[in-house]
Amino acid sequence: MKVAFLGLGVMGYPMAGHLAKNGHTVVVYNRTASRAEDWVKEYGGSLRPTPADAATDADIVFACVGNDDDLRAVVTGAHGAFAGMKRGAIFADHTTASAEVARELYQLAKERGIGFLDAPVSGGQAGAQNGKLTIMVGGDDAVFATAQPVMVHYGRAVTLMGPAGSGQLTKMVNQIAIAGLLQGLSEALNFAARAGLDGKKVVETISKGAAQSWQMDNRALTMLDGKFDFGFAVDWMRKDLGICLSEARRNKSALPATALIDQFYQRIQERGGGRWDTSSLINLLMEA
Repeated sequence: MKVAFLGLGVMGYPMAGHLAKNGHTVVVYNRTASRAEDWVKEYGGSLRPTPADAATDADIVFACVGNDDDLRAVVTGAHGAFAGMKRGAIFADHTTASAEVARELYQLAKERGIGFLDAPVSGGQAGAQNGKLTIMVGGDDAVFATAQPVMVHYGRAVTLMGPAGSGQLTKMVNQIAIAGLLQGLSEALNFAARAGLDGKKVVETISKGAAQSWQMDNRALTMLDGKFDFGFAVDWMRKDLGICLSEARRNKSALPATALIDQFYQRIQERGGGRWDTSSLINLLMEA
């Protein structure tokens, strides 16, 4: 297919690369043009100066940007992607954003004869590089059926969760669960250390039982070593948890632990750890 990819950050850059490596004709746009130039040198394809130019003639336009405002900036207006897209094309958004903006853009796309999918991802930079992301999708069945075979180039699980906004809501569930897991793991590892136990031996043992999780398997040892200069940044997690808490106020669900953990992440930021991995919650306990 002819595809466009808008946003070549730590996630979008390798995701667009998978599309090129699997035979699609890829046009890219990035706010910082040098990043797009680097991508073209590595993968081929071509770059354009605006989202509208990149989206022209594309069958599917993918985006992976920062937040609601960034998404609206690349989608709407005279130079936004919708201005350049042909009728019948699809816009698939991989940004972690609000369900509200997903529904807003879905309706705007529908009025223009364009398909829209909100399709946030989980799996981090490693998942994007290895083509093993989990992709949670909201939108219409027929639109999803067209886009899903393309998204599998970088997604090991691509699932339609329901109508517009459902992908973003599912990503919120994901982030709520991760925040709670990381706080629990932080408290457990700090307890083990203060009890005089060999933390690595503890992890090796309990990871074979009911306490096992992805976070334990992939983050416990680096947490014990106080290493956080990698992975999903605290700044990004706070943005995501802000979206979760806002939606919870709307749907009247209680998120007391999530609200507290968001405050803990704020303290990490105040310590200069905004770019640390989310597993850095343990720092507040170890360095108390």
